[in-house]
Amino acid sequence: MTRIALLALSTCLALATAAQAETVTIQTFPGSAEVETQPETTFVYDMAALDTLDALGVPGLTAISDTYLAYLSDYAGDIGTLFEPDFEAINAAQPDLVILGGRSQPHLEDVQRIVPSIDMTIWGDDIIGQGLDRLEAYGRIWGLEDEAAALRQKVDNAVAATTRAAEGKGDALIVLTNGPKVSVYGRGSRFGWLHDLSGLEEAAGDLTAETHGEAVSFEYLREIDPDWLLVIDRMAAIGGDGPSARATLDNALMRETKAWQADQVIYLDAGPLYIAGGGVQSTLQTLETLRSALAAGED
Repeated sequence: MTRIALLALSTCLALATAAQAETVTIQTFPGSAEVETQPETTFVYDMAALDTLDALGVPGLTAISDTYLAYLSDYAGDIGTLFEPDFEAINAAQPDLVILGGRSQPHLEDVQRIVPSIDMTIWGDDIIGQGLDRLEAYGRIWGLEDEAAALRQKVDNAVAATTRAAEGKGDALIVLTNGPKVSVYGRGSRFGWLHDLSGLEEAAGDLTAETHGEAVSFEYLREIDPDWLLVIDRMAAIGGDGPSARATLDNALMRETKAWQADQVIYLDAGPLYIAGGGVQSTLQTLETLRSALAAGED
């Protein structure tokens, strides 16, 4: 076969392959996007996305060098960090798809110049709703719609169980510690879904939906005096140096609160909640911790 004939055959095969490639329209953070189905290699720079993809059993995933979460550590690769993709690694590997989101979101356009990329950020006042939308999208991309539907049902069941456990249990205050510093979060914030899905009322009803919460004093916490404290330890989530949430909150003022005296301080698993908020496994784990603690209060 002549060289010209070989080139013609190669061109025809390439065109046939392109014609056979199927695409789906999914919802991404910026809006709808066309994505080719069944990508064999995918680089993931968002831990909520990786959490859900892992739950679905999606093959061919490579993530950042430090996933922060032990249950996702097997995906760690030399492709950059949570904040900064390695563009040379992306260009060399030419993955079929790159998923960015959250902290890596600003690099979307630069990565799109190299390979197909989507922004699957989860952010706003409907974290869990967006997370379930992402689950549906991933199911469609990889042909795992049944698996996605089953996971969604698990989340729905967990929400219902948590709501039942919270009935008549009073109010709560969401507290994030960052070493010795303390912030609080209300409805509409990144952690406000804990109120929305459990039904626990806000102990402080005048909180604004601040991204980083509202910095408060221990005197404030004593004055609000919630029935329950829902605690998130940022230092534990990021592996930072500093006092733990338990050490920070163990002081004379906190010991005067109803939550402390009734042993109704719930230390949520900060890593999944803070790093992979909206991911399916993160959501299920957080709801189970919350439900178990609320149910224990009935004993």
